[in-house]
Amino acid sequence: MGVRKVTRKGKNNLFIVVLAIFLVFLSANAALAEPLIPIPNINLNVETADQPQQVVDSVKLLIFLTLLSLLPAFLMMLTSFTRIVVVLSFLRSALGTQQTPPNQVLIGLALFLTIFIMNPVYRDINQNAVQPYLANQLTYEQAVDQAAQPLRDFMVRQTREKDLGLFLSVAKMEKPQNINAVPMSVIVPAFIISELKTAFQIGFILFVPFLVIDMVVASTLMSMGMFMLPPVMVSLPFKLLLFVMVDGWYLVVKSLVESFR
Repeated sequence: MGVRKVTRKGKNNLFIVVLAIFLVFLSANAALAEPLIPIPNINLNVETADQPQQVVDSVKLLIFLTLLSLLPAFLMMLTSFTRIVVVLSFLRSALGTQQTPPNQVLIGLALFLTIFIMNPVYRDINQNAVQPYLANQLTYEQAVDQAAQPLRDFMVRQTREKDLGLFLSVAKMEKPQNINAVPMSVIVPAFIISELKTAFQIGFILFVPFLVIDMVVASTLMSMGMFMLPPVMVSLPFKLLLFVMVDGWYLVVKSLVESFR
């Protein structure tokens, strides 16, 4: 009798569990059939244009999407990003820490430093170009000219006259009367090579103290007859200790930010 009661009780429990699962399944189907948040219906159709304005709008959309694909290149080449990321790469090589910090950390730090340094330029572009254009106070061409001026001023301040002269001579252009007459096609490449030269100069200065440590450790190991011990393994803790004691990240970031005049 006891065994039958237990078996019957187990069957009742099993029936309750199956019924509960079935009810949950029905409620889930009902929820899927009638979602609480309506999902919009998105349709992308390619149709024949009836009016010339539709063709113009399609071309504008295509140009806009093309510019979005070039946005990373603009971010790297037309801002302070190039100098910062090259200097940070030189710093990691001078320390000899291989992949520490990883590339994601260096690029993230370079990106946020770029946002910090370029913030006055972005604010000027927003106030004088973006907001008036959105308020229909400027035409598209006027907004582009207004947006290019702060960026041009920033790049010119960081560009050497020698580099500007190089591209002016290669393009066989006459010497302009003032800097505002120099086209952007000349300023941009001159700015890029100026940034690379400045970054390599800062990288050389960063390498010198760590190179001295490597030379001292290597000569010490040779004098002790420890030829089989790699000098890099011994010098790495001393380089890290020096970098931490002088607060290296503070000095490097401070020098990078102040290097943009």
